This record gives sequence, structure tokens and C-alpha cells, in this order.
Amino acid sequence: MPPSRIETGDLAVDVIDITDPDDPRVDDFRDLTSVDRRPDLPVLPGGSPGKGLVISEGVLVVARMIASRFAPYAFIGVEKRLRELDADLRTPSITGVPFYRMSKEVMAAIIGFHLNRGVLGVARRPEPLAPADFVTTATTIAVLEGVNDHENIGSVFRNAAGLGVDAVLFGAGCADPLYRRCVRVSMGHALLVPFAAATNWPHDLTMLRDNGFEIVSLTPDASAVPLAQAVTGDKVAFMVGAEGPGLTETAMRAGDIRARIPMARGTDSLNVATAAAIAFYERASRADR
Repeated sequence: MPPSRIETGDLAVDVIDITDPDDPRVDDFRDLTSVDRRPDLPVLPGGSPGKGLVISEGVLVVARMIASRFAPYAFIGVEKRLRELDADLRTPSITGVPFYRMSKEVMAAIIGFHLNRGVLGVARRPEPLAPADFVTTATTIAVLEGVNDHENIGSVFRNAAGLGVDAVLFGAGCADPLYRRCVRVSMGHALLVPFAAATNWPHDLTMLRDNGFEIVSLTPDASAVPLAQAVTGDKVAFMVGAEGPGLTETAMRAGDIRARIPMARGTDSLNVATAAAIAFYERASRADR
């Protein structure tokens, strides 16, 4: 026998049952796998088929969205996930936000696939942060150039959150950090770790240096100093590039020091998110000494 439904009277959200997958109230959760109609596509100058929304997926990520500056305005989910989110759905900031409760079959018909995680949240994109919003208070920053793989970006955010990195700065050629896959792979930390896009790359790196940061460029170049010798300053920005090509020479010239992770014979480099995590750990371990 299925469990009885949760008592919803004490929740901040307004629980509404949905039985028709064509209900227009859940339109912002449609086309999640569409290449050109995804609701999380940013709205670009000149128009875009996207809605510029942010989608959180799964209990943990939805909970982190509720705790973030990305204020959710609707949820959809099955009864089981509603129960698991009970404490988070009592948060005063989401008072009156609809939680559309439905069966897994109705949910699959709406979003276009069966979602094991069983719950989604949706938020509008707030005004983007600028580097100046965090550069004066941060002590460790991750800087990305040309990282266009969504899973790598999500992993960088997760690593940054776990290893004490204060913010992420995006240089030229990076993918959208608010794409649903990025948010999911980051375990919701893309919504919690502050980030901003450089507007004048790589000249914006001067702002980091002017605020006391030593800019360490990670490279497999054998002539670069070992990472442990490069991490010496009180404020450090680690700069990483795309899989394969790595950082451009222009970006590395804008940095202060080139550092390599010593590798075993026959291997020249690591996945970008892994390399960044090692740099973050080197920094965190020094802070603990």
C-alpha cells in the first residue's frame, strides 16, 4: 500500500495536484532535452528561443536553489520528493510558491523523459554579478578560459565549494554555467559559489592583480614550476583552460607564474576539473598548516 500523502498545511509552498500533463501552469518545465527550445537557454540580444531560466534537479540541488540567490518560483515533483524536501519547503522565502505534485508518469510526459530524481525547481536568472562584487573579499578564485564542457564546469564548481574557493571568474570561450547539466553536476554549487564573466578578456585579470592576487596559470609545460612552489601568496587565482588546447598564450602572459602538476611518466595532463581540484587542495592544505 502506498504511503499516505504528506500533510502540507505547515509548508511554506502551496501544494497543487496536477493530473493533466498539458496543464499550462507547468509550461516552464517542458522541452528540457530540446537543443533549441530548452527553457534554460539564456535570452540573448536580438532574441533567443530560450527563456533564460535556471533549472534545479533532484532533492539536494533543489534545496540548494532554495538557499541561493536564485529564487525559485515553482517546483514540480512526486510525493516521495515532497516528503524528502519537507524541511526545506518550510523556508519563509518561498512562501506561496507553487509545488505542483504529480505522478512520475505525468512528470515524464511534461519534461520528456523519466526523471529518477523526481523533483525540479525553476528560477529566473538574477542580475549577473561583476568581478568587483567579490574580488575585494575573496582570497582564492578559479579563473576559466575556453572551458566549454558543461560537466567540467559543473565539476569545477563542486570542487571549488568543497575546497574553499571563494568565486569563479569566466574568461573567453566558456559554456553557460547555468545550463541544467552544469547545475546538476555541480550538485547545486553553481548556484551558491559566486561567479562572474570577464568583460574585457584577458585585461580584466589586471583587476585581480590590483587587488593583491597572484595569478597562477596551470599548464603541462615541463618548464613551468611545480604547483607546490607556485602557491605562495595570501591571495591566489588559479587559471585553467580547455581540454586539449589549455590556456592561450595570451592569457598565460597576463598571469604571474606558470605552474605544472608533476605527472607520472607517459602522462602529460589531467582533466581540467581534476587539475583545478588539485590546485584548490594545494591551496587549502597550505591554509591549514
